[in-house]
Parts: sequence; C-alpha cells; structure tokens
Amino acid sequence: MEGTEAAHQVAQHVEHGANIGPVVVLLAAAVIAVPLFRRAGLGSVLGYLAAGLVVGPFGLGLFNDPQSVIAVAELGVVLFLFIIGLEMQPSRLWSMRGEIFGIGLAQVVLAMAALTCVGLALGFPAPASFVSGAGFVLTSTAIVMQMLSERNEMSLPKGRRIVSILLLEDLAIVPLLALVAFLAPGGETVTLAQRLVGIGIGLGCIAALVVAGRYLLNPMFGLLARFGGREVMTASALLVVLGAALLMQWGGLSMAMGAFLAGVLLSESSFRHQLEADIEPFRGLLLGLFFMGVGMALDLDVIVANWALIAICVPAYMVLKLLVIYVVARLFRASHAESLERAVLMAQGGEFAFVLYSTAMQFGIINGQENATLTAIVIVSMVLTPLMIILHDRQARPAPVSLEGVEPARDLEARVLMIGFGRMGQIVSQPLIARGHSISIIESDPQTIRDADQFGFKVWYGDGSRSDVLHAAGAEKASLIVAVPGDKHATTRIVELVKHEFPLVPVLARAYDREHALELVKAGADFQVRETLESGFVMGREALVQLGDDPDEIDNVMEEIRSRDSNRFQMECVGGIFAGRDLILSNRNS
Repeated sequence: MEGTEAAHQVAQHVEHGANIGPVVVLLAAAVIAVPLFRRAGLGSVLGYLAAGLVVGPFGLGLFNDPQSVIAVAELGVVLFLFIIGLEMQPSRLWSMRGEIFGIGLAQVVLAMAALTCVGLALGFPAPASFVSGAGFVLTSTAIVMQMLSERNEMSLPKGRRIVSILLLEDLAIVPLLALVAFLAPGGETVTLAQRLVGIGIGLGCIAALVVAGRYLLNPMFGLLARFGGREVMTASALLVVLGAALLMQWGGLSMAMGAFLAGVLLSESSFRHQLEADIEPFRGLLLGLFFMGVGMALDLDVIVANWALIAICVPAYMVLKLLVIYVVARLFRASHAESLERAVLMAQGGEFAFVLYSTAMQFGIINGQENATLTAIVIVSMVLTPLMIILHDRQARPAPVSLEGVEPARDLEARVLMIGFGRMGQIVSQPLIARGHSISIIESDPQTIRDADQFGFKVWYGDGSRSDVLHAAGAEKASLIVAVPGDKHATTRIVELVKHEFPLVPVLARAYDREHALELVKAGADFQVRETLESGFVMGREALVQLGDDPDEIDNVMEEIRSRDSNRFQMECVGGIFAGRDLILSNRNS
C-alpha cells in the first residue's frame, strides 16, 4: 500500500514537473534586497536577513519552515570554512596556535562566566543560565566571515586573529555538548568510559581525515584531472568538502571544522586554486541562503510574547560579551581600535547556539518556550550586528598619522618638483637623477617617505594639492613640475592649481585612465600619460613576438595602433573643448 502511494506521488510529481517556485522566490528576494541594502550602505548581510523576514512566516508567508532552509544553507558556512582552510597552510596555522589557544580560550572562558551571570540575575537555575550564556558566546562564523570578506580584512593580522578565535569556538562546541549531557537531570549517570569513548571517536575521525588528506586526496585529484571532465572535478571538490564535514559530524564535531581541516590539508596542493574556483559559486549562494533562513526564523510571536525578557537579555548579553572581548584583546596587546572593532564584530550569538539550545531542550535543561526565546535572542543579536558595525565605522575616528622622522617641505629649490613618490614617481625620478638634474620630491604618505629614506631618497612631507605647500616646495622657481600622486582627483587638483598659480611652469601628469587623461588636458596639463598605456603596448608587442609573428609586421601593427589611439584621443580632446565652449556660449545667451 505504501509502495503504491509513493509511486502515485512520483508519477504526480513527474506529471506536474518540479516545483521551482520557492527557488524563484528566494532568488528574487535576494536579487532585490541585497543591491538595495548595499546601495544604502547597510551591507549584504542585512539585505539577506531583511529578504528572509519579508518572505518568511511573519512576512508574506511564502515559507513556513525556515529551519529546513537553514539546515540546507548551513552548507554555505561549511564551504566558507573550506575556502578559508585553503588559505591556511599548516605552517601558518601552527604559527597561530598561540592566538587560537591563548586569545580564543581566554575570550570563551571569560565570556561564559560573564554571560552566565545574566541568567542567574534573572532568577533562572544555574544549568539553564550556563547553557543560555554559553550558547551566546559562540559567535556567528557566517556573519563575521562575511563581514571580514566585505571589509577586505580576512588576510590582515587582525582578521587572522578573529579567525583564530572562531576556530577555538568551533572546537568548544564539542565539550559544551558533553557538558550539557552532564548537567541534564540524571546526566551524572554518564560514565567516564562513555565520555572517553566519545572523545576517542572524535580524535579518530580527525586522524582519519588527516591521513586521507595527506595520502589520498592529491593522487585522487591528479587522476581525475587526467581522465575526468570539468564537471567531475567540481563534483569531487564538493565530495571532499561534504565528506569531511560528514565525517566530523559522525565524530561529534562540527561540520564546519571538518571542512576547514580538509581545506588546510589541501592548502599546499597544486589543485588549490581550481578547488577554490569550483567551490566559490556554491559558497556564495548557500551563505546568502543561510542569512535568509535566519531572517525567516525570526519568530515575531515569540518576541511579542516575551518582549520584556528579550529586551533585557539582548543588550545584556551583547554588552557583556563586547566588554569581555575588548578587555581580552587589550590584555593581549591589541590596539584600542582593533579591540573595539573585534568586539563589535563578535558581539552577537551564532548558529551553533541553535544546536546547543536544541540539545539542552532534549536533555530537559530548558523547555520548548525557553528554547524559542533564546533562539529569538540570538537571531535579534545577529540582525543587530550589521547595524552596529555601520555605526562603529561612522563613529570611529581614523588613527592619527605619525609624522615621526618626516620633515615638511620648506624653502625647497630644485629644477624639478615631483609630487608623489609611489610606483610611477620612483620610475620617473630615475632618468632625472641619472642626468644630474636637481629634484625635490614631496609626498603626503609618511610611511612612503620613511620607506624611501631607507633607500637613500630624501622625500619631503606635503600635500601637493595645497597652494601653500607648492610655494614652500619652490614650485615658482622650478623648471618642471611632475604630478604623479596615487589619487587621480588630487592629480587633477594639482594641475589646475599649478596652472593657476604658476602658468609658465610646464606640468607633466599621470592619468588614471582615458577619461582622466581628457580631464587633465582640459585642466591644462602640458603632457599626460595613462599609467597603463605604455606597459600595455609593450605587453601586446611581446605577445605577438611569443606567437611568432614577423618582427617588421609587429612594428607596423604597433605603430598603427599607437597612431590610431593618439588620433582618437586628439579628436576627443577637440570635441571636449568645443563642447565646453558651446556650453559656455549657451549659458551666456540664456
């Protein structure tokens, strides 16, 4: 009877086709919400959360089971950790051991102690208070990683320290789950032998993964690269990630930890870049889906019914956790700016809290209503995090620039005044120095000045887009001014200022692109060159040489291209000048 029912359902499914409506809804919600939120400066995470809330049970009601969406979308977190692992060679990870077990352990232990006090102060039993606080200590890996990625801080030292702490928190879920079983009514009956068996299984899974990664994965990918297709390589990459995650889950560890270890083991493989390229599209989509699932799971009925408790617990948990993170960071000699940024980024609860609270409910430490309330507290904190980061970024003052060892431009006299000493300035200066021309160099970045001093270059501090600095740098006495700062707007400003203040001094300028070159011509530059023009011509010529073309034909082609580009640029310049004159005349006539 059951077989007939199943067959009927399959036949009905085939007849009507796959139901892709939910997929279309999710994609449409993301495509609409994320660009709008990013344009408003609110970030993609908040866009995904808002999209999930709109299409979820408490919005349009298009989805009624957000937990099923989160369960699938957690694979996005798994894939994200795998990509992070690919960037972490074993030697690099070993060098981070002090940060993982130093900063990470101190932060987790102190935060658990502080957050447990919130539940005790509200009159909850000690086991429930501990579980509630411990769950909130486990930061959202998905949100923090996404924020670090958007802020381009993943590879910076402060970003690596945050990753270290997240790794320790992932490891902490294992003893926490064991502790939940111990704290449960009757949990004391769990024997030491049973605990040791659980720990042994976890360590065995890690050992199996390490052995497989060291001796099996590279030969497997080598074989597939020779005899498989591109789609097989993609499938094998997903197999490795998900297989490692499943193995860790069997061993009582987190799936994210398994994916991370798999990435670390493949970080020195020759297939690393191919794996990253294959995984990246899945990671982005699933991670976005995870955030949407969190938005759907925001139970407004629970929030309304327990608004007073949530209004107390959310700020209490977040503020206490923020203070602990800041204090620990300062104790480990992080700067005030880094400590505050880390605290704001990690002040929320995370997705592993859902696992811990669900387990605690199964063991009878908390009931269903308390589980829903704690879950709502964590989700609200996750929603507030992007807003807190935006507020932090707007309020944070830029670190004062140290002028130690830097001398301001004053009473300089040289035949050539160079403004900017970056990549192009260093190259342009070489023929001038080789021919014995006196040259004064000013630069607005103190670190560049200090670096130049180590190589024997005397560079003065000054902003070349200011009239008083130009006068102090001897611009009126110079035979030539070379404007090559790193900022194209500053270059245009310098050309305009020089031509206004010192119209008889020729000025050469570095253009960022074709549009900027036209802008510099209009500003009065005597000569401008796009920074990639000549290098592009040289590389194009070498490409033809490598392909075996005739040298004479290559020279003819390059001359033709160069002449065509120059003629087109001259026409654009003339057109721009005439367009400007027409605009002036029309304004006068009107």
